[in-house]
Amino acid sequence: MFRTVKIMLTTVLLLWCNYLLHAQTIKIVNTAIKNSLRGLSVVTNKVVWVSGSEGTVGKSTDGGTTWKWIKVKGFEKTDFRDIEAFDDKIAVIMGIAAPAYILRTTDGGDNWTTVYENKTKGIFLDAMEFWNRESGIVIGDPIDNKFFIARTFDGGKKWQELPPQNYPVADSGEACFASSGTNIRKLNQQEAVFISGGIKSRLFIRDKKFNLPFVEGKNSTGANSIAVKNNNTMIVVGGDFMAKEDTTGNCAITLDGGKTFTKPATPPHGYRSCVEYLSKTTWASCGLTGVDISTDEGNNWNWISKESFHVCRKANKGKAIFFAGNGGKIGKLVY
Repeated sequence: MFRTVKIMLTTVLLLWCNYLLHAQTIKIVNTAIKNSLRGLSVVTNKVVWVSGSEGTVGKSTDGGTTWKWIKVKGFEKTDFRDIEAFDDKIAVIMGIAAPAYILRTTDGGDNWTTVYENKTKGIFLDAMEFWNRESGIVIGDPIDNKFFIARTFDGGKKWQELPPQNYPVADSGEACFASSGTNIRKLNQQEAVFISGGIKSRLFIRDKKFNLPFVEGKNSTGANSIAVKNNNTMIVVGGDFMAKEDTTGNCAITLDGGKTFTKPATPPHGYRSCVEYLSKTTWASCGLTGVDISTDEGNNWNWISKESFHVCRKANKGKAIFFAGNGGKIGKLVY
């Protein structure tokens, strides 16, 4: 009898989980502009910032219902591929290259101050990450076979480059993808972790380097994004953006801080440019072929939408989950 009841309860739970997965949808909340959006910062359930091509920055203070669109004066040709916002007034944006810039606003985007400029040949910034309102980091592609890194300790007002001898060493053909601003993440209150792609894919934690079981060998292959649950549990996604439907080597899971990796039983459905930890054992990933949700620590991914997005982020303070991509498209996960 007890065994029968246990089986019945397990069945009900599985059916309920399946219902919740299929009940999730993506609501499109903006198509007013047509720029490519790769920067996304969800501060609260209400305050959301995005950034992208042609000097574009967008902000919503009502959970995505309405948007304020900004062309950053003097940077109309700059591709701002990452943004970190602290509230509805203060935000930092990252322009990738030729030259590379970091700008900061304290008045909601009306005015921007250039806080960092780099004209070094070959400079290409990929992503920023902040531990809190003061401490942050930016990573860039290798120059002379060394990944570029700079730090801020005052909320992005000033940035200091690491001494070149402290830069992580890259292999030939190894770089980072500026696809979603998420190839570097805080691991804990002191450390950051980042991933590489291209000819070779690896996970970097300070002086430790771990090989990733990803498709490799071309400039379009490898790891694109990492999300962190805790010091031990992380998920990495990527693939080959030139073969967007291919699921080969597009996701890896570690439960021991990078020492070992496993591949999902059911991987995300194609190349994925971003992964985000949501809660408990639930994660989201997105890419050119749509959005996947996993409720079992990344072992099985359910394809909930075929809408294309570059980046997905959860609210720093709240439960809202937003997406952004090509054509100015912004989405919100709804149940």
